[in-house]
Amino acid sequence: MPPVNINEDLLRRFDVSGPRYTSYPTADRFVEAFTAQQYEQALSQRASGSLVGGATPLSLYLHIPFCESVCYYCACNKVITKHHDKAAEYLAALITEMDLTLVHLGRGASVSQLHLGGGSPTFLSDAELTQLMQALRERFKVAAGAEVSIEVDPRTVTIERLKHLRELGFNRLSFGVQDFDPHVQKAVHRIQSFESVAALMAASRELGFESTNVDLIYGLPLQTPESFARTIEQVGALKPDRIALYGYAHLPQRFKPQRRIDATQLPPAGDKVVMLAAAIAGFQAHGYSYIGMDHFALSTDSLAVAKRQGRLHRNFQGYSTQPDCDLVALGVSAIGRVGACYSQNAKTLDEYYDALRQGQLPVNRGLALSRDDIVRRAVIMSLMCQGRFEFESIALAHLVEVKAYFKPELARMDELAQQGLVVVEPDAIQVTTMGWYFVRAVAMVFDRYLQADRSRERFSRII
Repeated sequence: MPPVNINEDLLRRFDVSGPRYTSYPTADRFVEAFTAQQYEQALSQRASGSLVGGATPLSLYLHIPFCESVCYYCACNKVITKHHDKAAEYLAALITEMDLTLVHLGRGASVSQLHLGGGSPTFLSDAELTQLMQALRERFKVAAGAEVSIEVDPRTVTIERLKHLRELGFNRLSFGVQDFDPHVQKAVHRIQSFESVAALMAASRELGFESTNVDLIYGLPLQTPESFARTIEQVGALKPDRIALYGYAHLPQRFKPQRRIDATQLPPAGDKVVMLAAAIAGFQAHGYSYIGMDHFALSTDSLAVAKRQGRLHRNFQGYSTQPDCDLVALGVSAIGRVGACYSQNAKTLDEYYDALRQGQLPVNRGLALSRDDIVRRAVIMSLMCQGRFEFESIALAHLVEVKAYFKPELARMDELAQQGLVVVEPDAIQVTTMGWYFVRAVAMVFDRYLQADRSRERFSRII
């Protein structure tokens, strides 16, 4: 897809709130009536191969919640502590959860994707990471060529630690950078120099990591279009394989750390629009392809190749090259998907530990998808990943008469077509090159929950 001129006027026009659609239905629709027993049944069905279409590839996500210090912008589930002895109890709990999961899933399931997120997974010591990876490999079969990734806090990692991660089998790294401006870093309580990150990225290449990602945030306190332009250039010079660019959503009523941010220092909406437009143009000038939503990748990266070939997929970590996977999620607050259900673990360590001590999986909410959910998920993921909704493929896969089933939604497509976001074909909806930059605005039309509930406060803005 060739780059287009995404100007500030377009960004302002389509600046609406909405989900990121790493799942459908989205996690805010999960209910506490969903039980651990329902999740266990889904695991058992997968193990017996009775799920429709048989067993899909398996993805594993492990949530490590600990951080040594709080970043004021953070909306993740985390535990702030400098007491590293807490990690031992948590590791033991993770292994217990693995074993309880395997009662229903069975040992030796093949894993094509493994991701450690947080929090800060590098809060764990080298010995603890070794223990964790050994436990995983004893219980699951990590397939040849699997993506094995970990989120890295540059402040807690040395080149020696990167070497150890590579020896453990990690082949992908994601560096949390956010911004290189020292004034912005001080305002959000996350100080790390450009030079230190550059050294780690150079070492990661020398050590043979297949892919590196850098996370950035625009809209942070004290950011200006000029300061963020410098960060864009610095990141472009580092040449990570992938870049994730997120807009900061200031919701201090929901996320306690954000209450430490001086709201008067946040950039105005107009400046955020300028920053986003400049970032899109800047990264494309540095040779990056716009993958979708918040993601950029070098044209040679597997994600960019998958985008060109129509093989993109989407999961709770964002865009992926992996086929549609069941996701077993381990750890406090972790969200998984197996078959036609989503599940989320207890959000506090006390609740998480208590369930495991009782010999129960620590699921405290989730959702069993209805037939309508499954049909709409297929449509939304087709739009989000391929930029195209083929009526015939949905009709054949889900036994629906598409034009009747989605009559109100297809009528709204005409409006989006007039705005240049889609092309309405006789038997398909095609997202335009410009529309790809606003693709979730297209997907939102097919979100039954969102259309029934017009409240937008729970979501980040598209920009």
